[in-house]
Amino acid sequence: MSVPLANYTLTYSESSKGWPSFYSFNPEWIQGMNQYLYTFKGGNLYRHNVNETRNNYYGQDYPSTITTVLNTDALTTKVFKTIDLEAQDPWKATVYSDIQNARDIDVSWFKKKEGDWFAFIRGLSTNDNFNMRSAKGLGVPFSIAGANPQTIVFNYPVQTPIRATAITPPFTAGDTVYSTANPSTIAPSLVGTITSVTITATDTTLVIDTTSGTPAGATDFVFYVRNQVAESQGLLGHYCVMTLENNLTTATEMMAVKVDLMKSYP
Repeated sequence: MSVPLANYTLTYSESSKGWPSFYSFNPEWIQGMNQYLYTFKGGNLYRHNVNETRNNYYGQDYPSTITTVLNTDALTTKVFKTIDLEAQDPWKATVYSDIQNARDIDVSWFKKKEGDWFAFIRGLSTNDNFNMRSAKGLGVPFSIAGANPQTIVFNYPVQTPIRATAITPPFTAGDTVYSTANPSTIAPSLVGTITSVTITATDTTLVIDTTSGTPAGATDFVFYVRNQVAESQGLLGHYCVMTLENNLTTATEMMAVKVDLMKSYP
């Protein structure tokens, strides 16, 4: 995952002979004097930290962000499941690992329990990362009809193996379908979102909304990915990079961040 470069203001201290602080805002001039921090911007003089409004610089609101790396037992592949914030307010969280793409945890997803804020790590509803257990192959279609919606038929019933006596699909409406002309050499492309599933004793029929994708070809290999928000598979990786962000303009405290994880058993 690429991280865009940001502009920062570095400050040099004569007393420490070093660069002790950096700021995310960009003044034209900055000076510490008489226990206050002063900056110039647009020809105006500002004195910082003298009012109750937080995260506002030169009339524009900015978010507060904290980025940390969770790397317990570095050689072990882990599944990061839930986040617990010991804080006054919930923060938006974005996490990614060396194996899977970023997952976002919206502020509204956190629930307060016993004084802490809890949320589980959910994937993005449209996902282009296939290194997860919820990505399953369906095979080459028996027949294909239409473009949008597209109807794909497989000449066998797709069912959950542990319930062999009942035709129970492992996928449902809202899951995402991908296809590729050659799984070994050609990257998969998005077909669309499943709108309905029909399974009989002899075949499986999917109806797919291809508005946001490209219809599958008659000889393509087709697979699906479960809805990542609903499935909550967590984040798979050796480590987890977490960025917390809030947009409050009032004072708030963050005391600790806790993560529930478990060893992955492939």
